[in-house]
Amino acid sequence: MKVFHIEQFRIPLPQGHPFPMEKYERLHQRVVEAAIVETEDLCVPRAATVREIRLVHDPKYTDRAEQGKLTSQEMRRIGFPWSMELMERARRSCGATIEACRAALVDGFGVSLSGGTHHAFPDHGEGYCLYNDTAIASRTMQGEGRVRRVVIIDCDAHQGNGTAVIFREDPTVFTFSIHGKNNFPARKETSDLDLPLEDDTDDTGYLQALEEGVCQAIQSIRAELAIYLAGADPYNDDRYGRLALSKQGLAERDRVVLRECRNAGIPVAITMAGGYARQVDDTVDIHFQTVKTAADLAGEG
Repeated sequence: MKVFHIEQFRIPLPQGHPFPMEKYERLHQRVVEAAIVETEDLCVPRAATVREIRLVHDPKYTDRAEQGKLTSQEMRRIGFPWSMELMERARRSCGATIEACRAALVDGFGVSLSGGTHHAFPDHGEGYCLYNDTAIASRTMQGEGRVRRVVIIDCDAHQGNGTAVIFREDPTVFTFSIHGKNNFPARKETSDLDLPLEDDTDDTGYLQALEEGVCQAIQSIRAELAIYLAGADPYNDDRYGRLALSKQGLAERDRVVLRECRNAGIPVAITMAGGYARQVDDTVDIHFQTVKTAADLAGEG
């Protein structure tokens, strides 16, 4: 199983910025220390190309983004100050998800230690998402003729609104999002399958809904590839999640998703998506458990 990391491509953020950028460095360190994959399988991805990004995003938007010509209002909506480092990281994050898809099609599972930027629309970004790596990777795999049908299993605490819009009229990509009903974004879009949950939904309620949703998503499309957004933000001490899962519940979530896909013969590319726990190490624990669960299942053959 290959794991792709971009923690060295850091974004300069002002002091007090709420995004926990340090989680990526700590997660990479945990994966290295645990030696859950071979050294040669822990890789820095190439950056996504302009052509790949434009499979999803409007050229006018990408040109303005790359040239630093987005307005201050547009950048506030994204949530990061513009910088060359931001653009490099965004391209690398998309590249990591593309490479995780390629690896999954060979090995059964592939992992990006970043990604899950599901709030990016074709013509704008929002919610810490500049480019939609999930959509770009899906379109790239289809464009290269590697797969025809993709299922997106989005378990971030926030609805994948950008992804829903991108694939709204596309029967070759099935979008499934399980998320907080009252959470960001205030205006929800329509996925192929949405499971909005009430605030403080716990392990039992979440896992029951998840199992039914994953089975329905898998049965609705004969997918040749799944992309799993394994957000850490449904955790009960996440600042923005509004759900109440324990670490044990989130580990079981990972097992449910990955086993259902494996039982259906669907390779899975995994991205980390959101995570904003009050203690950063809690987010790292949850993301690490996702990676370890995938590695354990990959080892079972």
